[in-house]
Amino acid sequence: MTAGEWTWLARIRRPQGRKGEVFAEILTDFPEKFAERRRLWLMPESEAELWPAQPSVKKPASAPREVTLSAFWLHKGGVVLHFDGAGSIPDAESLTGLIVAIPRAGRIALAADEAYISDLVGCTLVDVAGPAPAVVGEIVDVDPISGPVPLLILHGAAGEVLVPFAKSYLRKLDPATRRVEMALPEGLADLNAPGA
Repeated sequence: MTAGEWTWLARIRRPQGRKGEVFAEILTDFPEKFAERRRLWLMPESEAELWPAQPSVKKPASAPREVTLSAFWLHKGGVVLHFDGAGSIPDAESLTGLIVAIPRAGRIALAADEAYISDLVGCTLVDVAGPAPAVVGEIVDVDPISGPVPLLILHGAAGEVLVPFAKSYLRKLDPATRRVEMALPEGLADLNAPGA
């Protein structure tokens, strides 16, 4: 399976408890779906970062490792995960920093105006509010918890640009062509420009 065929669900941050549990940052809008998943895969973030910006990249040097989820619960804005075979703090420590993923084919279908974070990263954001479309920058990350809507973090010509991923701004979402079109309020894309 190539790197572009994975969808991230969580990023393991630290051990949680004494029996091998880990606390993870949630990277999905559907954390309740952990209840339906027993088969998950773990991969180093440094390898996983190759995806999705470079979907043609071949299998990472450290192939994803399949694990069985034995228990999970939501906790303080994240999720606690317990995998079969992890029974101690050292076991949990060895998982810190890994990405929890599933094969892309196992994702649930979304509405036309919704997207997986992994589909947004690497896309070019184009502002179509003005008389001519203007490239704002490349989406490099998404902060799903910073406010009432997810915050797109872009690398633009003048540096970092932050754009709310509000449905009212969204005009077209096309992960296949790596393009997101939004009608942004005047000046929003320039808020972080030097000297602004």
